[in-house]
Amino acid sequence: MRILCFLQLLFSAGCSASSSRDYDHHGAPMFADLTVREMKAVSAYLHDIPEMGLTSAHNKSLNKNSILLIELHLPSKKEALRALDHGQARPPREARVIIQFGNQNKANITEYIVSPLPSPTSHTVKKFKGKRVPFESRPITSTEYYHINNIIKKITSKAHKLLSETTGGFSYTNCSNRCLTFSDIAPRGLGLGERRSWIMLQKFVEGYFIHPIGFEVLINHKDLDPNKWTIEKVWYNSKYFNSVEELVEKYESGEVEKMTLPKHDDNDLYSTYIPRGHSNTPTNIHGPKLVEPQGHRYHIDRNFVEYAGWSFAYRVRASAGLQVFDLRFNGERIAYEISIQEAIAFYAGDTPAAMQTKYIDAGWAMGTSTFELAPGIDCPEIATFVDLYHYFDTDKPVLHKNALCIFEMTTGMPLRRHFNSDFHGGYNFFGGLENTVLVLRTTSTVYNYDYIWDFLFYQNGVVEVKVSATGYIHATFFTPNGLHYGSKVYSYVLGNLHTHLIHYKVDLDISGRENSFEMVDLKFVNFTNPWSPKNFIVQSRLHRTEVKTERSAAFRFGKKFPRYVHFYNPNKKNKWGHHKGYRIQFNSHAHTVLPRGWREENGISWSRYPLAVTRHKDSEVTSSSIYAQNNPWEPTVNFEDYIRNNEDIVNKDLVAWVTVGFLHVPHSEDIPNTATPGNAVGFFLRPFNFFDEDPSLASRSTVIVRPSKDGKPKIQRWTSEIIGHCVTDKPFIYNGTYAGI
Repeated sequence: MRILCFLQLLFSAGCSASSSRDYDHHGAPMFADLTVREMKAVSAYLHDIPEMGLTSAHNKSLNKNSILLIELHLPSKKEALRALDHGQARPPREARVIIQFGNQNKANITEYIVSPLPSPTSHTVKKFKGKRVPFESRPITSTEYYHINNIIKKITSKAHKLLSETTGGFSYTNCSNRCLTFSDIAPRGLGLGERRSWIMLQKFVEGYFIHPIGFEVLINHKDLDPNKWTIEKVWYNSKYFNSVEELVEKYESGEVEKMTLPKHDDNDLYSTYIPRGHSNTPTNIHGPKLVEPQGHRYHIDRNFVEYAGWSFAYRVRASAGLQVFDLRFNGERIAYEISIQEAIAFYAGDTPAAMQTKYIDAGWAMGTSTFELAPGIDCPEIATFVDLYHYFDTDKPVLHKNALCIFEMTTGMPLRRHFNSDFHGGYNFFGGLENTVLVLRTTSTVYNYDYIWDFLFYQNGVVEVKVSATGYIHATFFTPNGLHYGSKVYSYVLGNLHTHLIHYKVDLDISGRENSFEMVDLKFVNFTNPWSPKNFIVQSRLHRTEVKTERSAAFRFGKKFPRYVHFYNPNKKNKWGHHKGYRIQFNSHAHTVLPRGWREENGISWSRYPLAVTRHKDSEVTSSSIYAQNNPWEPTVNFEDYIRNNEDIVNKDLVAWVTVGFLHVPHSEDIPNTATPGNAVGFFLRPFNFFDEDPSLASRSTVIVRPSKDGKPKIQRWTSEIIGHCVTDKPFIYNGTYAGI
């Protein structure tokens, strides 16, 4: 079929559409996450290389060589497009592997590209523009937590009496139902080469994140021999001490004011999900549910999805999460890639842990925190649930059951509608189309916070990319000065202010790779009224500015932002002579989190810009890295480098880098959890003269009502009259008249 189409130079439109569909379907496996078989093969291949000296990830030694991560290594865009656009053979699948070499003269982190899969025979070192990855920048592992736990046992043993008296009988060991736990804070130090973590103790009860007890300790755990780890500072009752021994001695002598928390009440539901309070709605019966009267209207083949003209491939990257590739509408590509790059939450507070908390979540392997989704809560019961497999800090692939879902839903809002009145108590016609949308969803539970990641595909060619934040707030011990940094949410708990920022990569290919970018604003014009020369007309006029270089397309927070940011193909026009384009529309309240160049801000230089546009380069794959959390000072990936060379962006392959976010000042209604309403941000990709008309006209769910001569409404529809007993057994009815009574 493809050869025939080629020989006919695609004279047949049907043949062209068929080929396009075949090619994107053919290319989707390039973007599929590694299979269990592939992960195991890569691990076995590397373990069989004697000079690697690899051992188990769960070996309790820190000075060992072990695999930290195995995930898909994407082909170059040029290679991928040969398969996607021309049906050529897909490039061999490859794996990206991170190995921690702790058992060497100079400990280091090295990344390898292992290929071909599923039967690897070679490996090459992955470079970072000449930069080495400092060993201290590695993510923390279960082995390191094992030793942190051991040193906390020693610390709390020395301070057992103090902790018990403070908390009313809670302890870290030998504790039954009165236990303590801990949270560790990052980044781990104040500069390159450090590995020092503040540890905050909490009551180990349901929702322990909001049960701090006011005891924090700074542990230096840089040395690969845990016996050489040291305690550098202790914070208790708003005072600092140089050691646990100093604190205990002064506590016993009365030099430190003793602090006693309110008596713990097991019946206090403060941090739990257990219902309480009164509602006027009968919530003991089920609420509305989604149904599909005639089954799914979307199609899934492994990681390839089709719906209402849309087609795309997806994967879930271990470090950052959900990615969509080769996004097309009716076979025409709109974007090569839309993907989550990074999520940060930068805090403020009065305790040392709060002051230091600057979470950069890819450093916690955010993409592997995709836990099981609950039907009817996380996704509708009708959703298609998909298992995910990850290989991070493990010796074998880990199954995350039902960790991704795909579903179609109605929004309860018409996509479009119009009531055409005859202005005499009747109407000429009514027309409407229900708004249904396909949702691709995962979640990431990164410690206390839960991010809900959504890609929504509308029938009219619009894509919405959204993240909703929920979960527990990050809370610290209340001090009077803490009210400058948040709100009191419990008798001894402060909810700390913080800013969430999310970064996305949007590699747009609007009807091809050669795209341009323009700003569209309005300017007032003042001219003589042509039909009343004694008067003037003042009105708005479109003002378009083509942006020609990367630096001029990097918009800083705090500066004026264009009304429209428009990406278009200067070589392709629609039926009406307009360049085919899409625009990005923001739904965000983001702002900067630190002054430019201030220490940790260097590791998140992308956060300076709500939007930056660069030329595509295969060397500029991501804006952040898994190492940014523990080395933000001299980051392995520095986004600022992408725009520093100020390349030409006219009629080029363009990438839009989008930052969205919001400020969160916790309040009493965040107990027990932050709720999603008002805490969702993102952006829309909206067609702007890409089509000749609204493509949702292809939907047969449209309903048109016209009055007939006998006064009865004439209903025109292209779906069955009766929807199904699960929804209603009543036919569609419409009157349309209005009159005084």
